[in-house]
Amino acid sequence: MAGKYFDEWVVGDRIVHEIRRTVTETDNLLFSAMTHNPQPLHIDVEAAKASEFGQILVNGTFTFALMAGLSVGDTTVGTLIANLGYDKLVMPKPVFIGDTMRAETVVTELRESKSRPDAGIVTFTHWLINQRDEVVCQCLRSALLKRKPKA
Repeated sequence: MAGKYFDEWVVGDRIVHEIRRTVTETDNLLFSAMTHNPQPLHIDVEAAKASEFGQILVNGTFTFALMAGLSVGDTTVGTLIANLGYDKLVMPKPVFIGDTMRAETVVTELRESKSRPDAGIVTFTHWLINQRDEVVCQCLRSALLKRKPKA
């Protein structure tokens, strides 16, 4: 199991996630189609060329989902009960087809669960960073995690 239990986290823990991902035209087009997002900036090359970006802009919800996905393997696989929320989501830079993304995470808060003695809440700050070392997406993620089983 790659994820950690609530008891194993410490505020300030930092993870540089190893998996990187280059965003493809297929990723963007399929995600936009699956989510019924007809924004021309995502699916129409001519409209995108006429925009201030001059090229297809990758769907922001795909960008966010990729950031979360790249972090899961090192944070919550096997220990997650539920994601409780994502807060303060920002996208300070655009993502374009061909950009290569990597993610980093820091534990920013730990709280005991008031209703579940077998669990606790970890708040992670996640960053998605492109090949130019620009942060393209950032958020806080609150996750309800299992406590380590007693031996």
